[in-house]
Order: sequence, then structure tokens, then C-alpha cells
Amino acid sequence: MTLIEEIKQKLQPLEPSQIELQDESDLHAGHKGNNGGGHFKLTITSPLFDGKTQVAQHRMIYQALNTLIPSKIHALSIRSQGVN
Repeated sequence: MTLIEEIKQKLQPLEPSQIELQDESDLHAGHKGNNGGGHFKLTITSPLFDGKTQVAQHRMIYQALNTLIPSKIHALSIRSQGVN
């Protein structure tokens, strides 16, 4: 399983209706403070985000990915929204 697949699998409990994940690690090669984790850009839509603030949505995402941060994910740019 690739890291992209692993991240998407970890996000499945959030019931995403749409998910896009881009590995931008190559743009950050040699980045100071990066001990090997990748840089990713995530766009995710979920009905579980409806009525929640961006901060609450991001906390849900970070909780789902907590076993991958910081060892496999060094940086994560998030764009999240509910379906309504």
C-alpha cells in the first residue's frame, strides 16, 4: 500500500464524499526540520463536517491521521468543507 492509499484509508471513517490528495514532497526536498515525512495537499468534503468550524474539521482530520504525523506526514495543507 502506498502512503497516499494509507492516508485515504485512514480518512474513511470521516465518510468523505470527495477526497483529493496530492503529494507535494518533491517541492520541499531538503526542507529544514523535515525528518523524512512527506508534504501533502488535501481537499476533502464530508457530511460529518456540516455545521462544524474549519478548526473542528481540521481537528477531525488530524485525529484520523495521528498515527502518521510526523513520521510519514511532515506537512499537511487542508481544504475541507461539509456537503451542505
